[in-house]
Amino acid sequence: MSQTAPARPPKPLYSNVSPAVPSPCTSVCKLDEHKVCLGCLRHVEDIREWRSADDERRRVICAEALKRSSLR
Repeated sequence: MSQTAPARPPKPLYSNVSPAVPSPCTSVCKLDEHKVCLGCLRHVEDIREWRSADDERRRVICAEALKRSSLR
């Protein structure tokens, strides 16, 4: 009789948590007429991309949100 190793759960494809680039989410999730979140100032497409983005792209997203904050 052969023994099989216990099944391991699959590794997640994406990670929402990065120690290098924390999420700018402020839990104020409401979009304006331009589809920009009033809490974190990310565009809805940037919010959707966040989970699969690498740290470099996350830094760009945060920089774009910071620019938006200075325009308000």
